[in-house]
Amino acid sequence: MRRVALVAPHFPPSNLAGVHRARLWAQHLHEFGWQPVIVTTHWKYYEENLDWELCELLDPELKIIRTRAISTKPVRVVGDIGIRAFMWHLATLRRLFQQGQIDFLHITIPSFYSALLGQALYRNGPIAFGIDYIDPWVHVWPEAEIPFSKAWLSMRLGRILEPHAVRNASLITGISEGYYAGVLERNRRLDQSAVAAAMPYGNSARDFESVRRNLRKSYLFDPKDGKFHFVYAGAMLPRAYLVLDCLFTALAFMKTEHPDFFSKIRFHFIGTGKSPDDPEGYNILPQSRRFDVAEVVTEHPQRIPYLDALSHLVQATAILILGSTEPHYSPSKIYQSVEARRPIFALLHESSTAFTVLRESNAGVAIPVNETVFPEPTVLAQNLMSFMGNTQYNEQTVNWSKFSAYSARESARKLSEALDSALENFGHRIKSGKKPPSSIA
Repeated sequence: MRRVALVAPHFPPSNLAGVHRARLWAQHLHEFGWQPVIVTTHWKYYEENLDWELCELLDPELKIIRTRAISTKPVRVVGDIGIRAFMWHLATLRRLFQQGQIDFLHITIPSFYSALLGQALYRNGPIAFGIDYIDPWVHVWPEAEIPFSKAWLSMRLGRILEPHAVRNASLITGISEGYYAGVLERNRRLDQSAVAAAMPYGNSARDFESVRRNLRKSYLFDPKDGKFHFVYAGAMLPRAYLVLDCLFTALAFMKTEHPDFFSKIRFHFIGTGKSPDDPEGYNILPQSRRFDVAEVVTEHPQRIPYLDALSHLVQATAILILGSTEPHYSPSKIYQSVEARRPIFALLHESSTAFTVLRESNAGVAIPVNETVFPEPTVLAQNLMSFMGNTQYNEQTVNWSKFSAYSARESARKLSEALDSALENFGHRIKSGKKPPSSIA
């Protein structure tokens, strides 16, 4: 059994979405010959609300090392957990490596600054390490285009730090190829020394088994009030608002031309706020008011506990998924949504993995969008009304064999294969005395 240290700066009981990457991998890696150990930060240094129920989903035998970090209290000098915990994470990894307790180090980012741990450790002696791109690091988004803004400075710093972080990496992974394509493009000699592999979060049937054993009451809507309740659960990306505007334009058309359908529909947006724990950080409601459809839209800006979110998905009339105008973006909520076994209505980039998942598995209705082309409001409204007219969910129509290719277990299998290949290549390189590129252009 080989051993891999998974660095996850946030981990349960943190309620941030990124914690599920390492959590889901850790459920299954041992099945494929890799024993995981989680290196994370102690929860007392987290700033977000804690979700203790998430810890109930962890394997009780999973080894978790929780380190210290610089506190944000009483004075918050820096917020990024990767910076605040860096020296303690590095000391822990150095100890594990020196004691021969790990064969590979794999770092999930963000926090992007945690990506520097591999190279920092490598300076003391060759170690096989990789970086997992949950989000692209050097990436242009609307806020980053504002000169001298915090986002602009962060992007420019990423351009400086990323080549150093990946210099001796043996493995580069991501949610899909689009998440790490940029790093390979910017660092062209990286493909000589590193294996690259893509695997989604994947669905976890175990999570839903826990929900269905003790289904909790829906407290954000009444599923028995005769309305058609769409639930969208999860954050909104900056480039998803054009897709949202497209939906609201269609709703405005329905309000005028098909008031009976409009009066039945309800859209509930959960965890879409400006920050995970701000109850007043509305992002969706202001948009709905612009289109004069606010009477059928509710928003719960802050995150709710993970199992509560799954319970709301299970009790929804249907699940709404909104993608982005960025082709690489594939919302991880797609896997939870299919596993919830409710009708799905999605607006997704036609090149995204999520679009392919829905189409191949026949698990929902997927309306294609791209950077410049969106469905006409009248056509989208008609699609919505047709969808509402067929509310009976039949799980027999889903191609579950196709969907199983996107499970959390399959994701762990792909990672284990990538770890095997990366470690083998690393061993050959060390034995041959061949040095990695001294600089990556």
